[in-house]
Amino acid sequence: MKPSHTLLSIPEDLVSRARYIDAIRPYIGKQVIKVFTGQRRVGKSYLLFQMINCIADLDHQATFIYINKEDLRFDFIKNAHDLSEYVLQHLSEKGKTYLFIDEIQDILDFHTALRSLHLHENLDIYCTGSNANMLSSDISGYLSGRFIELTVYSLAYTEFLEFHGLIDSSISLDKYLKYGGLPYLRHLPLEDEIVWEYLKNVYNTIVYRDIVQRFNIRSTHFLERLVLFLASNTGSLFSAKKISDFLKSQQLNMAPNQVQTYIGYLLNSFILLAAPRYNIQGKRLFEIGEKYYFENLGIRNAIWGYRLEDRGKILENVVHNHLRMLNYSVKVGVLGNQEIDFVAEKHGEVLYIQVSLQLIEEKTIEREFGNLLSIKDNHPKILVTLDSYTGNTVKGIQVKSLAEFLLIEKFH
Repeated sequence: MKPSHTLLSIPEDLVSRARYIDAIRPYIGKQVIKVFTGQRRVGKSYLLFQMINCIADLDHQATFIYINKEDLRFDFIKNAHDLSEYVLQHLSEKGKTYLFIDEIQDILDFHTALRSLHLHENLDIYCTGSNANMLSSDISGYLSGRFIELTVYSLAYTEFLEFHGLIDSSISLDKYLKYGGLPYLRHLPLEDEIVWEYLKNVYNTIVYRDIVQRFNIRSTHFLERLVLFLASNTGSLFSAKKISDFLKSQQLNMAPNQVQTYIGYLLNSFILLAAPRYNIQGKRLFEIGEKYYFENLGIRNAIWGYRLEDRGKILENVVHNHLRMLNYSVKVGVLGNQEIDFVAEKHGEVLYIQVSLQLIEEKTIEREFGNLLSIKDNHPKILVTLDSYTGNTVKGIQVKSLAEFLLIEKFH
């Protein structure tokens, strides 16, 4: 059944992102607010459309209310009162009403409206937001236990292949690593000049709307230089003080607390993802030091460049992101003076991941396998490399090419 709404136009060419729809499906019609968060342009709006179609097939009497804060037709909804009044005016007197709000963080004090609307048993609420802090500070305290959050990421490699009608190959993999997985790229020729221009515009929109406007930043110069520094040092371990000291050496005075604040803004807007350090033996997090990765490699490459010498950083970034897409909590492992690239955990299941660009030199092989073998437990250990390998495990350690690793939907 095709849903109808005077201000709702659902695109005909939706490509299903089943992992997210399947995750939300059990909560359809339940008295819990469904919140999709993620970086701008990762496809949250299209997931709302897919949810609307899904619900229309399940509930033929459904009434839909759709609000898109990027659409000027909804500009009159500026605050919680406006939102509540509009929704109550359009509630159905018969059956269930399904409310969809896109980019809800643009409505002042929206959380108070959600708390009030949540009291209506025949109202099922779905919303999207492009700021992580929206949940931790603006919703959690007001709606504790009344909402679920689902983080939406850029396309996984398998999704990228489907969206672009490609098969797995070295050329397809290079396109993914180079251009990233923003869904709209399927409508553009995958050519440098065209893609870079689009991605730079997306980046500028995020910086201006989700950081500069929201946090009243007067000058973007320091922020942009910080992003470039992190792009050039993707996956490196830095403290705010070390970053501050480096910027000072470049005649940019930014105090450590300001560096930390700006990094927080980048994390909240999902430009960056953080992996904290974790003591494997002591089973505790370190208080200082994180690694930062870009949510979308295409944006990183658009503002910094796609450089041959950065292949190792890009490889590590995409492995980290794939683990996050599969809903793992990802940390950087520390064992004595050794480092394990990633410790991934989900539902008590642990994976140890080491990433190596190539396994040619004997010293590299000894180091990468040695670090994993030094972990004295029986959790799975995987070494990911650009090299292809079809042999058995190496002392129980699985060796997977990057393409093989990115095609995995579930680890056993």
